[in-house]
Amino acid sequence: MNIYTIYADVKEGYSPKDFAKNITIFLNNISTCKSFRISRMKLGFRSMDLPEFRIDMDFQTMQDLDDAMTNVLNNKDNIEQDHVAFNKMVDQETIQHFLYRDYPDE
Repeated sequence: MNIYTIYADVKEGYSPKDFAKNITIFLNNISTCKSFRISRMKLGFRSMDLPEFRIDMDFQTMQDLDDAMTNVLNNKDNIEQDHVAFNKMVDQETIQHFLYRDYPDE
C-alpha cells in the first residue's frame, strides 16, 4: 500500500470540526483512495514541532495516487470545489506532505 500523509494546522478563524468534515467529503469522493484516516494531536503531545492534524490516504498503486491528483487538477466530477472547501482552511505555513509504503515490500 502507498500511504500519502499530510500534516497540517487549521488556519486561525476556522473550525477544526468543519475542517475535518470538509476533508472527509473530499476524500470520500476520491475513487482511487482505498481508505483514509484523519487524526488530531492529543493534548498537544509531541516530541517535535509537527502540525496538529495528520491525514493518511491509502492507495493500492502509485498510479492510483497519480490518478487522484490528476482528477483534482482536471476537476473531474467537480471535485475541485470539495478540495477548495478544506484547503482554504489549511495554514499553508505548516503543511507537510509525505509518501510512505508498507515495508517490507510485498
